[in-house]
Amino acid sequence: MPVGLVSGLLAGAVAPTALAAPLPTAQGQSASDDLAAEIARLDQDLAAAEEQLQRATVEAEAAADASRAAQAALAVAQSQAAAAAAELEAARAAVDAARDDVAALGREAFMGADPLGGATALLDAAGPEEVLQRAATMDLLGEDRAARLEAFEDVRQRQEQADRAARDAVAERDAAARAAAEADAAAQAQLAASQQSYDAAAAQKADLEQQLRDAETQLLAARGATDPAAAWEQQQSAELAVTGAGSGALVTGQVTSCYGSRWGTNHNGIDIAAPIGTPIFAPEGGVVLQAGPANGFGLAVYLQHPDGTITVYGHINQFFVSAGQTVTAGQQIAEVGNRGQSTGPHLHIETHTGGLYANRVDPAPWLAARGVDLGC
Repeated sequence: MPVGLVSGLLAGAVAPTALAAPLPTAQGQSASDDLAAEIARLDQDLAAAEEQLQRATVEAEAAADASRAAQAALAVAQSQAAAAAAELEAARAAVDAARDDVAALGREAFMGADPLGGATALLDAAGPEEVLQRAATMDLLGEDRAARLEAFEDVRQRQEQADRAARDAVAERDAAARAAAEADAAAQAQLAASQQSYDAAAAQKADLEQQLRDAETQLLAARGATDPAAAWEQQQSAELAVTGAGSGALVTGQVTSCYGSRWGTNHNGIDIAAPIGTPIFAPEGGVVLQAGPANGFGLAVYLQHPDGTITVYGHINQFFVSAGQTVTAGQQIAEVGNRGQSTGPHLHIETHTGGLYANRVDPAPWLAARGVDLGC
């Protein structure tokens, strides 16, 4: 991983560095070689455990993403159903008004009918609409009345269409609700499975890290370090770059998953592992679109930047900005958390172009152009 604005290599996962000349004896050299081989083996095991941690996190986020998409589809379907219901109500009101007009036309047609023939036919009619039909047949209606009758037919057809549209919209809304419920259940099940896998891998990783530290400390001692523990700490510090607030800052942590296809799913952002409470800074100024509860993320902050790009910061522990607020580059906007469908403390960052969730692209180039090199 490059030394940059996201820091924190996998603890202990570094190649041993000789701080002194190797031991002069064959026995000492053999012991040193054995320790080096053990360190290499531990490095491999540690990398496998780290990959398992990454996979658990990515799979949980993929399930959360599917749930988030289903919820968005449900919101659209609910809006369409509400609009269709409003249209149906308006159509019904128009039909009621037109029906009153038709009834008045029927009475007018009846009162003006031929008393010797047409009147009898009109009196036999079952209702105002049939009165109009018979009156029209007998040429008892003038052009104005015919136009009004035609208008009634138009609004009645509008009601029928609105009724069909409303039924279809309700069916789509109900289907979307079922899909959203299923996606949420699947996300929760995947989260539980991923969490179990993550916890096992995390425990293994912690044990391997301790073993690796012990082996590297012993190797440093074998190579002549007077204070192996202090030398090991110095070696680790040299490998880590710490960043603070300022232009181009983001968060101090370890990149665990980059953008792209991973384990049969597409990871739509970059994950940066860090302890809960680690500050998150805006990589560029912008306006806060949203800050608060977010499906799958628990809590999230959404920033829109001058070029139109929207950055999303998910799984945060708490946020320090509000919708509509203008923020500057380097300003703290949130802190790392473990909320929502998350298997461990980390920041999940995404970049969207063309609108929120319209087109999710790799955040690395956009961030690199602003001085944040994630090494992805």
